[in-house]
Amino acid sequence: MDVLDFNGGWTCGGKPVTLPHDAMIHEKRGADVKGGAAAAYFPGGVYEYEKIFTAPQEWADKCVTFRFEGVYKNSSVYINGKEAGGCAYGYSQFYVPADNMLNYGTENIIKVTARNGDQPNSRWYSGSGIYRPVWLLISGKAHIDIDGVKISTLAYSPAKIRVVTAHTGGDSVKIEILDPDVPAPPDVPAPPDVPAPGGKAVAESKGEEAEITIPNAKLWSDETPKLYKCRVRLLENGTVIDEVTETFGIRLVEWSNQGLFVNGANTLLRGGCVHHDNGILGAASFAKSEERRVRKLKDAGYNAIRSAHNPASTAMLTACDKLGVYVIDETWDMWYGHKNQGDYAGDFPDNYKADIKSMVDRDFNHPCVIMYSIGNEVSEPAQEKGQKLALEMVEYIHKLDANRAVTAGINLMIINLAAKGKGVYKDGGGTQQGVSINSSLMFNIIASMAGSIINKAANSKKADAITTPVLDTLDIAGYNYASGRYKTEGKLHPDRIIFGSETFPQDIAKNWTMVKRIPYLVGDFMWTAWDYLGEAGMGGWNYIGAGGFEKPYPWLTADGGALDILGDPNGEALHARAVWGLLKNPAIAVRPVNHKGAKLTKAIWRGTNAIPSWSWKNCEGNPATVEVYTGAYTAELLLNGRRVGKKRVKDCRAIFKVKYAPGVLEAVSFDVSGKETGRNRLVSAAHPPGMSGKTVIKVTPEERTVKLGDIVYVDVELVGGNGIRESNADTKLSLSVHNGELLAFGSANPRTAESYTDGVFTTYYGKAAAVVRAAAAGTIKIVVSGADCETASAEISAAEF
Repeated sequence: MDVLDFNGGWTCGGKPVTLPHDAMIHEKRGADVKGGAAAAYFPGGVYEYEKIFTAPQEWADKCVTFRFEGVYKNSSVYINGKEAGGCAYGYSQFYVPADNMLNYGTENIIKVTARNGDQPNSRWYSGSGIYRPVWLLISGKAHIDIDGVKISTLAYSPAKIRVVTAHTGGDSVKIEILDPDVPAPPDVPAPPDVPAPGGKAVAESKGEEAEITIPNAKLWSDETPKLYKCRVRLLENGTVIDEVTETFGIRLVEWSNQGLFVNGANTLLRGGCVHHDNGILGAASFAKSEERRVRKLKDAGYNAIRSAHNPASTAMLTACDKLGVYVIDETWDMWYGHKNQGDYAGDFPDNYKADIKSMVDRDFNHPCVIMYSIGNEVSEPAQEKGQKLALEMVEYIHKLDANRAVTAGINLMIINLAAKGKGVYKDGGGTQQGVSINSSLMFNIIASMAGSIINKAANSKKADAITTPVLDTLDIAGYNYASGRYKTEGKLHPDRIIFGSETFPQDIAKNWTMVKRIPYLVGDFMWTAWDYLGEAGMGGWNYIGAGGFEKPYPWLTADGGALDILGDPNGEALHARAVWGLLKNPAIAVRPVNHKGAKLTKAIWRGTNAIPSWSWKNCEGNPATVEVYTGAYTAELLLNGRRVGKKRVKDCRAIFKVKYAPGVLEAVSFDVSGKETGRNRLVSAAHPPGMSGKTVIKVTPEERTVKLGDIVYVDVELVGGNGIRESNADTKLSLSVHNGELLAFGSANPRTAESYTDGVFTTYYGKAAAVVRAAAAGTIKIVVSGADCETASAEISAAEF
């Protein structure tokens, strides 16, 4: 089977575009749009995509299928004027067969309509259009079926796998297991006209269903993400007529009330919830962006991601396979009960089984996926109908894939409220009398007012009774904001296995202590690991008096991530690393010093607004709050060599008060005996003698050489003469690209009316970033300028690899 890139040469609304493409991110935001804060104040609409392509005459004897990884939403696909397929759910991968619809040997037109005008339809920024890649699959009439090779790990010592192949036509199947890290012997030629994926064959077998032992195999886990390739060939009369190569890892997941085990090793999930957007790119899902995000999360200490609240992109799963990050892949944020007027609930009854099958078929060979989630904060399990549906879906997934656990993000308080008729929509749409907000939003508003005490809101016997049917239906039960029940569940429900599927970031130390001590509690997933667009301001700590859950325009991002939308870790990420025992030396973060006299308004979905910076120009003498993160017994803080204080560390954090003075801020950690265990420092931006005192623009591409057609991230910072970023000299910058295409330019500012697509943006705490596509071979030049700053530039080489 040939898989062809079909992402170039499209138009959207008559303008040339290359996929993946988020049409929504280009729209003008406004305070009065129907989607409101949830949609980051983007309006949404209906989008028409079109591409003209030639179908060679030889395709007449082939099977031709389009694979759409994701179109938001309610899409219809037309080939040469005839409706050929589509998908209601905006996050499901779907296929469109093109046989008998093509004009062979001449031009054809494919059109895609994406409908996202029925707002509000999402509780976060969804994006619009063909925001994930499109591929063209070409095979003979006799072929290996699409998603037809499924690989399961049966044992890990010795390693044994099962390979099941579904095919149409052909008379035999040959299987080879290849190790891509070991070169194939030079004296083993590839069969004629059959491309070889590379790597030494370490095992082989035959048949539609084969069990294969792999000698001296290396196992896949978060610590050792070893990948193999399985090459399956379909033969007829001894001749190869089709071939498919799948990447997989040898990984067996088991679970009991004694824990979660990966290849026999007890595994604790250091998790974070992640929405699907890519920050300044909007919802567009580039492979480079997804791998970059996974890599930064792994570097920050996470070993698990919960895809909230929809199936992750294929590129994200591929990155998690490669880098060693576990994934809980989630289906929906709603079932048949609406959370928003225009959401998927109306389409759910006719499509939920197809959605499940699409996700499971795609995920099956990805070793990173260890659980499937059948939903988030759904209220339907408060009623018998919803309980039966949960059981049906769990059993259906088990039938499709018996190798993984089924879970859900269950908000016990929401189900308890729903049982009382509060905060839910009626079946078929419309609200109950006196209720104008959905259950998740209602919970979020209550939590915003009540704080982390909400964790105990579902501790009652009534809440336990109403949630037990759905919780016991799941293989592993996910608890959203119900940490108050962790310790008692072992006695009340001795066979239940649980994890914190959503938790407040400030509770990380308390929660992780319980994860380590309670065997049936297998992990913790903070909300949220990475900031995202929409649910505007829900986690925003601010100095303008903006309270409440959803904040007014021009709030843009949730402002709730341990990493901001550019991927920079803040105090929350550093605190988590300390709690997880991953810091060798203490880490330091400082709450913004440039708001003297202003009252700080906090939000429950953020534990701190501290950032790792001691560069606050013109803030001398301002009060500063310094947070030191360490697993040590005590921490000492020094400023310019002078002792500020020494404190006992509580929950892996010590907080100091000091007046800001530029220079060197240093933290030292000590064990219980007083022995030093580590030290770290932050240094202020400064200008050496003889240099201009102006802030300097620093442009740093994350890669200096990029493949033609690929993207590259470019950091833009305001720094002192010593190269240290300055956090209090934010400036509006203009960025231009020569011999390349600027896809986005912006900062992590959660509250701004600026656009990521204009090429003009103001830095935030001294930082902005651009994403550039290598549209042509040669040298790409990025030029950045700003008022009172010298223009700076950087170059990137683009070439065919």
